[in-house]
Amino acid sequence: MSEPSILIAIVASFVLSVLLSPLFIPMLHRLKFGQSIREEGPASHQKKSGTPTMGGVVVLLSVVLSVFLVIPFFTDLDVNYQIWLLLLVTVAFGIVGFLDDFIKVVLKRNLGLNSKQKLLAQLLVAVIFYVVLRQYEFSTAVEVPGLGFSVDIGILYLLLVAVMLVGASNAVNLTDGLDGLLAGTSAIAFGAYAVLAWNADFPEVAIFCATVVGAVLGFLVFNAHPAKVFMGDTGSLALGGAIAAVAIITKMEILLIIIGGVFVIETLSVIIQVLVYKLKGRRVFKMSPLHHHYELSGWSEWKVVVVFWLLAIVFAIIGVYIEVWAL
Repeated sequence: MSEPSILIAIVASFVLSVLLSPLFIPMLHRLKFGQSIREEGPASHQKKSGTPTMGGVVVLLSVVLSVFLVIPFFTDLDVNYQIWLLLLVTVAFGIVGFLDDFIKVVLKRNLGLNSKQKLLAQLLVAVIFYVVLRQYEFSTAVEVPGLGFSVDIGILYLLLVAVMLVGASNAVNLTDGLDGLLAGTSAIAFGAYAVLAWNADFPEVAIFCATVVGAVLGFLVFNAHPAKVFMGDTGSLALGGAIAAVAIITKMEILLIIIGGVFVIETLSVIIQVLVYKLKGRRVFKMSPLHHHYELSGWSEWKVVVVFWLLAIVFAIIGVYIEVWAL
């Protein structure tokens, strides 16, 4: 397979996303699938109330359709078990997110699925993912990036898979709080993994990552500030689960902490905020996740998004450098 296949995957998914979005946005309007804005959020966000959400459906459709278009017709590859697993995790987490969005928007329960329901669904997908992997004698060794050695953790790999899938999906979900923030940062992270998957001889996974890049960039056309549509949990949970699955299949599990550095920072800001408030009764940040802190510090929404995109690029470069060139 040649490099143009990656470009074809990006372009195909981008075009599908750009074409599907104008069809879905009016439909979401008609169905009154508008975003409810939390009262405790930044006051400037209240004007976004009613903006269509669940736009992640467009991203999911673009990825799935592009995978089955590009791999069979533009490469000499097959839709192998790795692709099926990536699609399983992406779609399954997307369904969990869709149910969460549906409950929030249609049933008017602003918190959506409760934490136990969401966690159980995510863990079920993680267990299925692990079981299928092991059917193909998938290694339970974990490589330490940049150091050239690995440790076989045996059955504990199931715990790692569960933590990664659940943790990444929720971390990415926390990042989806400003117009275009998640679309841009996820495009960068998946772009990095596309490069690494290609370099490590996982061409099918590289194609998958490329379709995600194209899909979220196409979605960004309508999600950039001022957003005409939001991704919702449908998209954010799917993207989080997908990037964790990519990291696992390519055996670059620990590297996700670096490449997904923005998602990690956003999650840590929430954890720190909650812990310090419970222990000390005070707040470290004006609001968490971290992007809201900078908003309330006087930064424009667009400035916060661009700075976080740049930070994501730095993390992606560091991650690729460690894996590809450091040794």
